[in-house]
Amino acid sequence: MSSGIPVDDSCISAFQELKSKRDINTVIYRLSNNLETVIPDFKGNLTHDELLEALPATEPRFVVYDLAFATADGTRENKIVMISWCPERTEVEQRIAHSSSYHTLRNLLDGVQVYVQATDRSDVEYDELVSRAS
Repeated sequence: MSSGIPVDDSCISAFQELKSKRDINTVIYRLSNNLETVIPDFKGNLTHDELLEALPATEPRFVVYDLAFATADGTRENKIVMISWCPERTEVEQRIAHSSSYHTLRNLLDGVQVYVQATDRSDVEYDELVSRAS
């Protein structure tokens, strides 16, 4: 296990809920105010546009999103995507804490199929996510 920032157990249970029940399609995680723990920030259903709106302009987040899309031949698919959101204007301390917690969280969330590093909304546009998932 890496010596990253600890991840609160509720982060794992929120991910398990997304993965198994399909009652929710989005879990957003953030760093605690003291930057010492990864905690859930939001759990529920978001459209892709709502997801984009939920990403803060100056703070990092981790997003696990159940991406629904159609392949080139019209087959409907779902892939679980983990987005590491760290916008350009993130403060250095937050950026360092976010980076050190990324691998810990990534290792704990078993079942993610696509990983996206995003610094800008264009990195998480629907078409961009679909092209990475296909």
